[in-house]
Amino acid sequence: MGPGGKMVGTKAWVFFFLVLEFTSVLGRQTMLIQSVRRVQPGKRTLSIFAKPADSPEIPGEWTTWFNIDHPGGEGDIERLDAILFYYGDRVCARPLRLEARTTNWMPAGRTGQVVRGSPREGFWCLNREQRPGQNCSNYAVRFLCPPGSLRRDTERIWSPWSPWSKCSAACGHTGVQTRTRTCLAETVSLCNEAAEEGRHCMDQACSACDMTCSMGQVNADCDACMCQDFVLRGAVSLPGGAPASGATVYLLTKTPKPLTRTDSSGRFRVPGLCPDGKSILKITKAKFAPIRLTMPKTRLKAVTINAEFKRAETPYIVMNPETKARRAGQSVSLCCKATGKPSPDKYFWYHNGTLLDPSRYKHESKLVLRNLKQDQAGEYFCKAQSDAGAVKSKVAQLTVIGPDETPCNPTPESYLIRLPHDCFQNATNSFYYDVGHCPVKTCAGQQDNGIRCRDAVENCCGISKTEEREIQCSGYTLPTKVATECSCQRCTETRSIVRGRVSAADNGEPMRFGHVYMGSNRVSMTGYKGTFTLHVPQDTERLVLTFVDRLQKFVNTTKVLPFNKKGSAVFHEIKMLRRKEPIILDAMETNIIPLGEVDGEDPMGELEIPSKSFYRQNGEPYTGKVKASVTFLDPRNISTATAAQSDLNFINDEGDTFPLRTYGMFSVDFTDEATSESLNAGKVKVHLDSTQVKMPEHVPTMKLWSLNPDTGLWEEEDDFKFESQRRKRREDRTFLVGNMEIRERRLFNLDVPESRRCFIKVRAYRSERFLPSEQIQGVVVSAINLEPRAGFSSNPRAWGRFDSVITGPNGACVPAFCDDQSPDAYSAYVLASLAGEELEAVESSPKFNPNAIGVPQPYLNKLKYRRTDHEDPRVKKTAFQISMAKPRPNSAEESNGPIYAFENLRACEQAPPSAAHFRFYQIEGDRYDYNTVPFNEDDPMSWTEDYLAWWPKPMEFRACYIKVKIVGPLEVNVRSRNMGGTHRQTVGKLYGIRDVKSTRDRDQPNVSAACLEFKCSGMLYDQDRVDRTLVKIIPQGSCHRASVNSMLHEYLVNHLPLAVNNDTSEYTMLAPLDPLGHNYGIYTVTDQDPRTAKEIALGRCFDGTSDGSSRVMKSNVGVALTFNCIERQVGRQSAFQYLQSTPTRPPTVSTIRGRLPSRRQQRSSRAVQRQRRGVASLRFPGAAQQPLKN
Repeated sequence: MGPGGKMVGTKAWVFFFLVLEFTSVLGRQTMLIQSVRRVQPGKRTLSIFAKPADSPEIPGEWTTWFNIDHPGGEGDIERLDAILFYYGDRVCARPLRLEARTTNWMPAGRTGQVVRGSPREGFWCLNREQRPGQNCSNYAVRFLCPPGSLRRDTERIWSPWSPWSKCSAACGHTGVQTRTRTCLAETVSLCNEAAEEGRHCMDQACSACDMTCSMGQVNADCDACMCQDFVLRGAVSLPGGAPASGATVYLLTKTPKPLTRTDSSGRFRVPGLCPDGKSILKITKAKFAPIRLTMPKTRLKAVTINAEFKRAETPYIVMNPETKARRAGQSVSLCCKATGKPSPDKYFWYHNGTLLDPSRYKHESKLVLRNLKQDQAGEYFCKAQSDAGAVKSKVAQLTVIGPDETPCNPTPESYLIRLPHDCFQNATNSFYYDVGHCPVKTCAGQQDNGIRCRDAVENCCGISKTEEREIQCSGYTLPTKVATECSCQRCTETRSIVRGRVSAADNGEPMRFGHVYMGSNRVSMTGYKGTFTLHVPQDTERLVLTFVDRLQKFVNTTKVLPFNKKGSAVFHEIKMLRRKEPIILDAMETNIIPLGEVDGEDPMGELEIPSKSFYRQNGEPYTGKVKASVTFLDPRNISTATAAQSDLNFINDEGDTFPLRTYGMFSVDFTDEATSESLNAGKVKVHLDSTQVKMPEHVPTMKLWSLNPDTGLWEEEDDFKFESQRRKRREDRTFLVGNMEIRERRLFNLDVPESRRCFIKVRAYRSERFLPSEQIQGVVVSAINLEPRAGFSSNPRAWGRFDSVITGPNGACVPAFCDDQSPDAYSAYVLASLAGEELEAVESSPKFNPNAIGVPQPYLNKLKYRRTDHEDPRVKKTAFQISMAKPRPNSAEESNGPIYAFENLRACEQAPPSAAHFRFYQIEGDRYDYNTVPFNEDDPMSWTEDYLAWWPKPMEFRACYIKVKIVGPLEVNVRSRNMGGTHRQTVGKLYGIRDVKSTRDRDQPNVSAACLEFKCSGMLYDQDRVDRTLVKIIPQGSCHRASVNSMLHEYLVNHLPLAVNNDTSEYTMLAPLDPLGHNYGIYTVTDQDPRTAKEIALGRCFDGTSDGSSRVMKSNVGVALTFNCIERQVGRQSAFQYLQSTPTRPPTVSTIRGRLPSRRQQRSSRAVQRQRRGVASLRFPGAAQQPLKN
């Protein structure tokens, strides 16, 4: 088919196109006019995809296609003034006509969507005018301009169009043809017109029938074989055995042929088919996966087949395309996989929001791009489609760099570390030092020739060179290693871990020894305290867990838990509803069960179960007594928000994930009273009191949903409709009614799809200094959407949604409902926790400081920021509430956060720390960590290969603590100084220091204790040989060592070399290689997450046991060292000051069992040890040297 666009065929085919004209109706408004033209065969193709012939009554020339907006937010709005702003004289100021199509090349008039437009204003499609759950498509427009009004230099910028491609359709069917051209301009900004065009086409007519049949005769349509003397009978049932009435039976030919429908008993009869073992039947019924049956091969005159429907499940992505980086000329594969019932059979790929040619990429789940060019970089995602619906994958970023381009910026970015309290830097007037770091991101490194879904070697930008420097402190120097160069290298291997605690939402009772399922597989189990640990499988895209209480105290709960794909552990508090006590129902009577119990208010609705509705799992009717437990999660009670099931999302017809606003969830459990057999129920009605829906716009869009426990997504059961007649009860109330059947799913939701969405930018910090380098990753930030009581915007009436996300290196973007018309339509309650501990929000009273809150005025006043203790100082300070006022697009002060429109998620995720955001912070504790080789424990990928790294292996973290008892009236700071002890690469060099303040004993006024971290002994990163870390324990103040744990001392004596302890104000040891335990005063825990290892070891140290945990310091048990400390006199040096002024003073003798030995005892002890061991003393070079005695 040539560029002229002639249609090949023997019949006259009629095509239509949509022309949008500007028409004034009664002088009031602009309307959309559809002008239909008939095209005579053999003359010309008037397709909106090809350049049309000029209209005889309106001469002119068409512009290229423009697409400057995307259908997120309000919709797709292609305004003429905006197109003029971007493209100038490539479009005229007063067009004559307007033409629109989708980016899939479908005319606007064929989409079935409500669209509007005029040549003088442009084209628009508004999401709020579409069907519920559907958004506008992505449209492109072009304009018919007066002759000579367009710039005519296209010939010099673009190459000629290529010939039209082969029609993508089979004979006799409509398809698509495309053609392309290349931009010849050297300036990229001139290449802003379409490089590809498409048009509808039809392949040549089909030839005469050439079909043959192994039995029977060919039918008149030449697409099936018919046997007049054969009869097929069938019986089709629903899951659970009930008959599937009203199902449609098709014969699959080129076009599926409807044959019959099943009767009320689920039976059907079809004469005339051939039992050839080849013909395929398809049986369909709404909400169920289609059944495909192959005709049996037999010589019998009649056959009966049986089939059972399975519930249809919307496609669900199980493999998303991965972000990758390549050099120009290399190849790449992006893979996408979805499951569902039925399985998806088509995959569409999109590049920067535009559909890639389906005829070229064959609807496959694997997209292979060879000989890459730099213009192929950008965002890619796939759309999987089946008869049950569609779903879109997450977006993957493809980076394509030039052959000689550097894959990573070699210059490290600034990264500040905090120095010890006695290391103030006059040059910067701060306690911070810039050590630099390399942002971890995917880079184009060495690749083998294989084209895989997952690269065999994943490459990341990381530190390739460091420089040793010395930081001048008060009387001493502190070594550090500063990043000086970044390069592309193999990514650090990490592992993602999810931990949590499962407990009751009402009183915190733990779910003991419950099961944790991922799909149908049991993956973990809760302990006595309700805690669990789960290693997330590497290919997991969405972590959906179901918590099952074996004791049946609590409702089985499905949660979608965010986790860190880059590694490290995330802790979640899982709240479960207590199961409602069962009641006894008579299956032969109509039963009414109320939904919702709030003091002083009516129920949210009622569950009506008509008589004779119960049946057994095999489909037999049940007529006995029913034990029924219906547990309702009432959104009018805000304390139940954390017990919400899943993440309240569904997938719409276009494959996009949309949020739901809940008006209540209920779990049902029906069993035979005698045998406890689970029962199903049909024809169940749900009545919702419309007066409980305080947002009137939600009433017409209310739906009934059920939860898919495998995907964690909600799927539609039925619409709610107003009851046709008033019920005898509650005559003063209006009810909505929805219908459902209770079979394999037992959790339901009364929800409204809500498109008014925004994101809240939140960051978490280690202190109130709010420094970007002190941001914390892995913090769980949750937002509860609140609905204000009518007339009292600050008084939340009910919650509608609960969302959780985790902070990354650039904070978190938390989804929440918002409104641009009424700032108080929705409010949000935001809280944050780390490892189960709640973080503190910035205060709003008595001080209201926008600089501390992180949001400038006047937007902050509009958001009405209030911390939870704003009116009552006794309330916890761990959350804040704001009005969800959607930012106005033309307002400069609202365009920089902290609220972002839903379509601006990328801007939210990439916002710099200087942009507006809300803040949480840790209460600054009395602990300080310093590592010579900087490492962020929140981000395992920041680990660097170095002999002086505190953690020698990024996949295994071993935390060691020693318990130090302080006898004295004051709490004192205790420091551990950790140096290389026996390894030739690190001997005498500093690994790091740890400071901690002792914790007062609750029962003894003059006793405190400190759990102090030290670097464990063991292999270094090269796994060549072990190093016994030289650890010095130094309490601050006037302290002297009173005693050493006898078992610890004996261990150290028996495991040489032995460090010499001559100074009674401190203690030195070569750290044990073995994980000793509380009897030695040493606490060691190994875990795949450093923060978790430290938390567990610290809890054991506080408790003084090897298997317990406590947050209350127990000073008298599990102690390694005891120091007596007196109040220091004015003018007397502290231990730290003394150490700084005399770092290498002559040693004194150690104190054993709290008694100072005499000199004769010292000499005798040393002589005996020399005779026994015969090993010379070891010394370490440098200021940190300590004699080791054997």
